[in-house]
Amino acid sequence: MRGRRRIRTAVATATAALLCAGALSGCTAGEPAAKPPEARATPKAAPRPTPKPTSLWDASPASVAAVGDSVTRAFDACAVLADCPESSWATGTDTAVNSLALRLLGPEKAATRSWNLARTGARMAELPEQMAVAAAERPELVTVMMGANDACRATPDLMTPVADFRTHFETALARLRKDAPKAQVYVASVPSLMHLWSTGRVSPMGLEVWKLGICGAMLADAEDLSAAAERRRAEVQDRVVAYNRVLSEVCAKDERCRYDGGAVFGFRFDSGQLSPWDFFHPSRDGQARLAELAYRRITKE
Repeated sequence: MRGRRRIRTAVATATAALLCAGALSGCTAGEPAAKPPEARATPKAAPRPTPKPTSLWDASPASVAAVGDSVTRAFDACAVLADCPESSWATGTDTAVNSLALRLLGPEKAATRSWNLARTGARMAELPEQMAVAAAERPELVTVMMGANDACRATPDLMTPVADFRTHFETALARLRKDAPKAQVYVASVPSLMHLWSTGRVSPMGLEVWKLGICGAMLADAEDLSAAAERRRAEVQDRVVAYNRVLSEVCAKDERCRYDGGAVFGFRFDSGQLSPWDFFHPSRDGQARLAELAYRRITKE
């Protein structure tokens, strides 16, 4: 009896040992082995969208002040040798022009919430003073079209130096910011004087009017196509390009300023868009085109 009991005990012990060995060598066969914690893939977080910077530009300003020169005063647009502010691209009331103020504010508000502070004959040196007057009105938008008279001197050597032009423009913006820090500014480029010459010189009447001394640096001896005359005109055009570069660079440093991107400089006025009295300033139709260019840029989101 004792012998049989010992045999059963030995068999049971051996069986238990085998079962234990099997468990250690893989009783979980057919199931995937568990991965160590460091090998387990960590789900990646979804990338967060980068928020767009908030623009300070309001595409619907509620008041407009215009500063500049004869173009903004609509000189020669409706009468000979006279300002026609009612036809101004910026603040005029003439529905045929459909000025920027009319487009933004409507007729009723345009009459009380827009101001034309430009002066015929003004150069960039005067802009700081005009800006101070504009700032006093607390406008939501100030339009600037200035620089043609800095190039339109009797001779090229009298043109405003580019460094001075820059200083005057920077001073003007600083003056506005002093009293109207949140006012938006739309800056129009200086028109291409070379294009105005090439368009107006085909008119016999225009040639006669230009002999009176309009923009002599570009328009004097308008029929002269000699190398010297071409160099003179090219010098004036190069100065206009330099002025526009200044307008773009200075405006870009002000987060509430928009330059027109050269739209006015690049616009090709035809004969019907030039004054029938001087063949140089914009006619009413030309003023309408300037209003359209400004409205597109100002209302662009």
